Formats: sequence, C-alpha cells, structure tokens
Amino acid sequence: MNPVPVLPIGRYRAIFACDAPPRFSDFPANAWRGALGYALKRGVCVTRQAECKACMLYRSCLFPYFWDTPPHVGAEKMRKYEAAPHPFVLDCDDAEPLHLGFTLLGQANRHLAVFIHALIQAAAGPRGISGNVLALLRVEQAGGLNDDDWRVIYQPDQPLAALPVQMPAIPDVPAACALDIQTPLRVKRDGRYAGARDFAFADLFGNLLRRVSMLTYFHTDTPLETDFRALNEAARSVPAKCALTWREQTRYSNRQKSEMQLGGVVGRVALAHADLAPFWPYLWLGQYTHAGKNATMGLGRYRVVEQHAASLPAAAPAGGEATLQP
Repeated sequence: MNPVPVLPIGRYRAIFACDAPPRFSDFPANAWRGALGYALKRGVCVTRQAECKACMLYRSCLFPYFWDTPPHVGAEKMRKYEAAPHPFVLDCDDAEPLHLGFTLLGQANRHLAVFIHALIQAAAGPRGISGNVLALLRVEQAGGLNDDDWRVIYQPDQPLAALPVQMPAIPDVPAACALDIQTPLRVKRDGRYAGARDFAFADLFGNLLRRVSMLTYFHTDTPLETDFRALNEAARSVPAKCALTWREQTRYSNRQKSEMQLGGVVGRVALAHADLAPFWPYLWLGQYTHAGKNATMGLGRYRVVEQHAASLPAAAPAGGEATLQP
C-alpha cells in the first residue's frame, strides 16, 4: 500500500477595502504576485544587494525562500535545478476582487506574519495593486480545510491569532469522479504542453506526483517515499473522458517588459472504470497545491467532483453529483 503524503496546509484569505471602485486586469493574481514580491524583499532584505544569489544570506532570507526557493545545500532531489517549488499559492476571486485567497504549504506557515505584513505593504503602497491602493480589513483562516468555516485571525492593530495548520482530511475514494479544471492547467509531455485534444490522466498525475513530492521534500520534515515509477506507470492506464478547451492567459512581465501568454487546458476530466485508490491522495491534495506551471499565480486550479455515473458529465454541475469541497 502506498503511503499518504504528509503536507500541512494553511488556507487564508485577506479582505481589503478601497476608496474607489477597484479596477483589475483579467489576471489580478499576476499583479498581486509582483507587488507582494517587491514588498517582501523590501521588508526582509537587510543587505540591500541587487542580486540575491550573491548574498551571504541567500539560503536563510525569507525573500528567496518564497520567491526563488533555492534547494538546500546537500539536497538529493532537484540537484540540476536552481529552484524548488514555491511554498505558496495565490487565488483571486473574480466575483470578489478585494478578496485575495492564499495558501501556505508546509513550513511556510511558520512565516504567516511576515507574509501578511508584505501583503499590507504591497496593497497600501503608492501604486497599490494594479493602481488600486487598498487597506487591509482582516485576514481569515479556514478552520476546517474541507469546508467553508472561515475565522478571523488578524485585524489591524490586533495580535495575530492563527489556527494550527492541518493535513487535509482525505475522504473515502469514490467509485468515479471528475476534475473540474478552473484555471489554465499547463503540463508538459515530451517537451510540449498537453493540449485539449490529446490530454491524458497521466499528464496531470505525473506533474502532481512530482509537485507534491517536491513540496514535502523541501517544505516539511516528512518527505514522501513511495514507488514513483509504479505510480506513473499505473496512471498511464487510467481511462479519462475529457471535455477540455484551451484558454490563453495573458501576463505582463515587468522583468521582460513584455506580455506573455500562459495558455493551458480548462474544463472537465471524468475518471471511471479504474481503481483510483493509488492516486486519490494526490488528486485531493492537488486542489490545495494546484498543478502545472505558474501554480503560485493561481493557474492549474481544479476541484474534485464526485459522480454517481460513469458517463461524461456536462461542463456545469448537474443532478446526481456533488462537489467535494476542499
């Protein structure tokens, strides 16, 4: 039996106010990420060096921890890569533009106060977020990771009272389920992004297994040990009925001074006629970690939907199925 990955997760949302009606682009998480990174570096950097990698504090400073995430010295995994997976995910709600959801993964929860401080500074700065100068009203934390029990843990001029972070409770394996991919999922196969017409379950699961493994290795004290090859091989035989489209997401890069296209698949992937037990913990955790490239900006977000029939469901939820809330 494969072990269940251990990844404590904290779900939070920051609620802001604005003196004027806010105006955001169609990709506000990109603006939040840029402003947050600038504010975090300004708040924690003590050497003021232009290049972090040349700084003697590179592997102990919180800015590189969140933004570059260098593998620690002696790391056996990702030795050929300069950065490990970042320990946070931003999640903007189009219906509530002044609500910013963010998830901290593993040991990053120890630095919640610093993260909130950077959010406050970024939002209230001269340029704010996309030109919107915002004031923090409160920060809430999900009391139960699998429900919408949100509790206030911070308000300006009051102490931070964070709740203990939890490992998500993983429900029983359903006989069949579907994955509602809500933001562009960017996963590669053979050097190119998997498209809407040729997408396979193994494309998602291979990326998810690698991401969860790296997050536990670099951001927890309990790295995942399992038979990675066997899981990946088994994933290739899982049938999936896909109703997907390709969606482009435009991002402006301040570093490159140009627009970039971050396209990926969105829609529904229905899974049935297969034993989902070996994959289930990763599919469930992936709702919190997101999957694919640019996950920290909110891309690769999906939700698990339980089905009571093996047929491919419509794009919108219908009778006979229930969303399993993460």
